[in-house]
Amino acid sequence: MAKLGVIHPDTLRQRVEGALRNAITTGVYRPGERLVERELCEELGVSRASVREALRKLEAEKLVNIVPHRGPVVATISLEDARQLYELRSLLEGFAANGFVGRASDEQIADCEAAAADLRRAAEGQDQNGVLQAKARLYDTILGNCGNTHVWEILRGLHSRINLLRATSLMDEERLPKSLAEIDSLIQSFKDRDAKKAEEISRLHVRNASKVAFGYLAAQEAEAGAAKA
Repeated sequence: MAKLGVIHPDTLRQRVEGALRNAITTGVYRPGERLVERELCEELGVSRASVREALRKLEAEKLVNIVPHRGPVVATISLEDARQLYELRSLLEGFAANGFVGRASDEQIADCEAAAADLRRAAEGQDQNGVLQAKARLYDTILGNCGNTHVWEILRGLHSRINLLRATSLMDEERLPKSLAEIDSLIQSFKDRDAKKAEEISRLHVRNASKVAFGYLAAQEAEAGAAKA
């Protein structure tokens, strides 16, 4: 059964990259899974050259690793990598939330509120892809209007890698309601124009999310170690 839809020639490079990136970050292809070029070509309806070009781009984004004698595989994240990623994410997202409060229009804050509402609906419907899309819209609005394009560029790269973890841990039954409540509090801080509160909530949200991710990775590494023993 095909995992991806056929792509037509228009804007081919971007669309192939986008299809593969979305399949990886939403968990269609799991960390460590081999990506067979021939199968990708058949599923996408494109040439091997187009697939290879897209895989090179995703390798640069650290979503794909090219393994000798095995070929491209979906990247994995170690526990230490995750700690460093979440530390940087906490700092930058807090900074971005603070900057957004001082610069955002009422309409942009309303866009955040609408994305948060879509996020809640997707979460309640157990729609993982919908949750990822709504979160992406929320962050695009915040980061695109925080007053620092470099922070936006760095965080977009971080989010792509962190989505490798989100695809497996985002719908954690214990974490999800707390995550939604934190996002609601963040939106309220935007509406109140409370920059300090927005920064605090944003950093808290990342710290709490990291605990779930670290737990998942620790269990995964322990399982891998037991399998080698």
